[in-house]
Amino acid sequence: MPSRIGILGGTFDPIHIGHLVAAVEARFRLRLDRMLLVVANQPWQKVGERAVTPARDRLAVVAAAVEDVAGIEASSLEIERGGPSFTADTVAELRLRYPEAELFLVVGEDVAASLDTWHRAERLPEEVTLVVVRRGGMPPVPAPAGWRVELLDIPALEISSSELRRRLAVGEPVEFLIPGAAISCIRSRGLYAEDR
Repeated sequence: MPSRIGILGGTFDPIHIGHLVAAVEARFRLRLDRMLLVVANQPWQKVGERAVTPARDRLAVVAAAVEDVAGIEASSLEIERGGPSFTADTVAELRLRYPEAELFLVVGEDVAASLDTWHRAERLPEEVTLVVVRRGGMPPVPAPAGWRVELLDIPALEISSSELRRRLAVGEPVEFLIPGAAISCIRSRGLYAEDR
């Protein structure tokens, strides 16, 4: 039987419970065999916008966050490939590795609204089912035309990686916003501290 693989890509700088709720819910609702949290090597849409934590550090934090979560995996695929991280390249590589697999690309509504800006986005609709994560209480955004789309509602969680970076930099608590093992990894690597 072909496997069902979810792909949730991102900078994960740092990963937080919002990412994990989306990953776990997608795996459960769509009966996915695996959910890959694909850590971007060079997030091309953030280049020049702000400093990004080194990819290997972000990968270590993601791996720590999911180490005890069945079916959810940290993926270094884009880091190993090097260069800018383009979803089209990642999907193409997964298609080569798992030719019989059904691939599900998990994105937030905000990302779904900007898919036309992605590098070689026109290749993706025939390769993946788009899973659009909608946070409760938000008005619906129309699904992009031309894609096979699954809508996934999750609880509204007002949390952002930028706010977590700020909190970590000034020593404010992040417990219950980031998994404990990921917090330990962040602290052991000295990430996000103001004096870094």
